[in-house]
Amino acid sequence: MPIFVRKQCFWPFSSKNRSFLGRKKILTVIFWWKLQKKIKKYKNINIKYMKNNGYGAAINYARKHILTKYFFVFSPDVKKVDDNLIYKFEKKIKIIKNFGALGPRFINVKEKSHKQSNRSLEVGEIDSISGSAMCFDTKSFDKIGGFDENIFLYFEETDYCKRARKMGYKMYQLNRLVVEHPRGAANGVVKVKNRNEISNLEKLYFWHFVWSKYYFYNKHYGRLFTFIYFVPSFIRIFFRIILYSCQKNICMKEKYQARLNGLLSSMKGFKSFKRLLN
Repeated sequence: MPIFVRKQCFWPFSSKNRSFLGRKKILTVIFWWKLQKKIKKYKNINIKYMKNNGYGAAINYARKHILTKYFFVFSPDVKKVDDNLIYKFEKKIKIIKNFGALGPRFINVKEKSHKQSNRSLEVGEIDSISGSAMCFDTKSFDKIGGFDENIFLYFEETDYCKRARKMGYKMYQLNRLVVEHPRGAANGVVKVKNRNEISNLEKLYFWHFVWSKYYFYNKHYGRLFTFIYFVPSFIRIFFRIILYSCQKNICMKEKYQARLNGLLSSMKGFKSFKRLLN
């Protein structure tokens, strides 16, 4: 039984609920009125609205309406998610103890940008679970404190998992259960009409990625270490802006300018305010 929230879907676990659109009530939290039209035909869906305060905030909001012992969150653009996958997760949960989060193995991803556990292990321990597919024990989720709502996008799952590990919880990847998550602005859940819209979306992602990364490091490793750690990044970004300015490559220059603005905003302690309209 899924609960759709913003870009995420929440599947509360129950032995009686193993159908995407079963007879039990489904809670849908949305801020996009067009989505309401698409799901209105399902009589067992209860719709609630929320302001777009970010990925983590949406999950925290949905948690308030979840009454089951476990729940599973995934982005709707994640492929190979079905009843069978959820059922197998439910079986594994019963034998894995003291976990902060569980996740499936991802196929067709780059090892450098998407770290995964040892694939030879059926259940592999890992530092952090990908936020696009995470399974939680509800009580443990609450004890850990849910997601940090200061983060709008990126690193929210990394922050959650790090806090969980500090409290003695472990994260595991179930390597026999696989999903696929398309990457890139053109392949995501946000529909774009042309190259210009893709470019604007990419700049937004760049801004939030570097903002969240600096915020994460500053939160967990302190101001001095974080400043020193990001000096090379600052130099590379600044160099790229100059290079693309000389080459008159406006598109790439603007992308790195967005990175610089996101980094400076995070360094100054500004909130993660950037949206497509500003």
